[in-house]
Amino acid sequence: MSGNKSIEQRSLISVIGDDDTVTGLLLAGTGQVNEEGKKNFYIVNQKTTDEQIASVFDDYTTKRSDIAIVLINQVAANRIRDRIDKYVQAFPAVLEIPSKDDPYDPEKDSILRRVRKIVGE
Repeated sequence: MSGNKSIEQRSLISVIGDDDTVTGLLLAGTGQVNEEGKKNFYIVNQKTTDEQIASVFDDYTTKRSDIAIVLINQVAANRIRDRIDKYVQAFPAVLEIPSKDDPYDPEKDSILRRVRKIVGE
């Protein structure tokens, strides 16, 4: 892998989600603030606009070369579903996760839908 520098420098897990999810993942050690002051986590609440979520998602998936995985609460993902569905890059991988208050709906998960399409379900 020494030939592919872009994959080697991807070492962070980022998270976009509600306060409880982000706090839990920060306590697990995923949080980081780089030398430019950019965080790899973003808390979504009732006042957060869809445009703000989309902007953070775009930042994590297209502008940052240090992120390997983007974890996003399914509730936040639903608010920017068009962007989530259009995203097809391998890195960073985008994974939808449940939140404490909202159950996970596999029918809305874009990755699961793609897998089902590939295997013919």
